[in-house]
Amino acid sequence: MKKYSILITFLFIIAGSVFNAKAQDKLTENKDIISLIEKKRAYNKHNGSGYRIQLYNGLERRARSLRNRFKIEYPDVYTKLTYKAPEWKIQVGNYKTRLHADRALNEIREKFSGAIVVPM
Repeated sequence: MKKYSILITFLFIIAGSVFNAKAQDKLTENKDIISLIEKKRAYNKHNGSGYRIQLYNGLERRARSLRNRFKIEYPDVYTKLTYKAPEWKIQVGNYKTRLHADRALNEIREKFSGAIVVPM
């Protein structure tokens, strides 16, 4: 009798897990959710999203000097020098998430103390 009750309990557990797995499959088939995800991906590609690390914001001579120093220290990292009146900005890297940018910032701050994370 004890074996019979254990067998029935085991069958109920298996049946419950199968029904639960099938119920979860139906959630991903919603066309509205898929459409929203596609729109969000298209928006991100067009408008850009992510973060950069800003090393300096100020005079041109100092900006160019810091940019050259950064290129020597980190030759594989993308650098961008821009001018928005009246100041020059040096931004480095292309990071998808704030977490990745913060990790890189910790390393860069050892040599460039004024660095901050900014959105693209």
